Amino acid sequence: MSKKGKTGVLMVNLGTPDGPNRGSVYRYLKQFLLDPRVIDINWLLRNILVRGIIAPFRSGSSAKLYKMLWTEEGSPLKVNGVALTKQVRGLLSDEFEIELAMRYQSPSMESAIDKLIAKNVSKIIVLPLFPQYASASTGSVHEEAMRLLSKKQAIPDVTLINSYYDYDKMIDVFVENAAPFKIEDYDHVLFSYHGLPQRQLKKADNCNHCLKVENCCNTISEKNQFCYSAQCFGTTKSLVEKLGLKEGQYSICFQSRLGNDPWVQPYTTDVLKERAAAGDKKLLVFCPAFVSDCLETTIEVSVEYLEEFEEMGGEQVDLVPSLNDHPKWAEAVKDLILQYN
Repeated sequence: MSKKGKTGVLMVNLGTPDGPNRGSVYRYLKQFLLDPRVIDINWLLRNILVRGIIAPFRSGSSAKLYKMLWTEEGSPLKVNGVALTKQVRGLLSDEFEIELAMRYQSPSMESAIDKLIAKNVSKIIVLPLFPQYASASTGSVHEEAMRLLSKKQAIPDVTLINSYYDYDKMIDVFVENAAPFKIEDYDHVLFSYHGLPQRQLKKADNCNHCLKVENCCNTISEKNQFCYSAQCFGTTKSLVEKLGLKEGQYSICFQSRLGNDPWVQPYTTDVLKERAAAGDKKLLVFCPAFVSDCLETTIEVSVEYLEEFEEMGGEQVDLVPSLNDHPKWAEAVKDLILQYN
């Protein structure tokens, strides 16, 4: 069946403050953390926690970190997103309309969807810029896209991309970015992923499988196909094979823990302690949950984890750059879009 209009593609990343100042960071944190998929607790407690404690008290300290991250062009996450979008537009035919959006702050998903609808697209492909599925990231993007489209009288065909954690062309770009570092010169390699509360893993489990046995995430199966942790292990497996790493040369870990509830383990800070205790001096770190360098990579890993490791007796923590606006990543995104068209 032939379609009458173009295919619209909505590329969505998490978001970033509009500026490295307390007011902008406050607005960003408030919108981000009030999402019930991000802090999945009672709505009243979530509002008290976010509006009364986290956003007011963390916005100042976070603004200082964003000032360290900021460039003349702006937030790296947004700058890279704009550059990537421009490249993907140039690689696809005129039968496609591409828009970049942020789940939180600007450019908003609503404004991007309105632009696509105004161009009379017949279909919209929603491409979250998160390789691994999690309810708090991809799930939130999917829900918001459906909420916004449900307000339209005429809804085009919609395709929601779930994940691409072992997408070969994406893995190749990470491997290429690592080439200048000479892995053999490092004592150990860390694959550090963004953390997630364990309760969110369990909520996504429909098969009574999650955290029931040791190493339940090591292999993807029908039971854990939507498990964030299992998909992170899947990404690592693909990277390890292409990098030629052997067991004992690398560790998988999870960063950015918040609060006292148990999160996905092992924690990156604990692995740093283990590697320092083992006598390691030089670590190479991949952050394959992020397609763009951001606060969690440039500051958390390259600055904060380096300081921690040095205090433990280590000497060097090097970060493999993320995919950012690498031309081969743009090619990979183009091919991913064509797969779902």
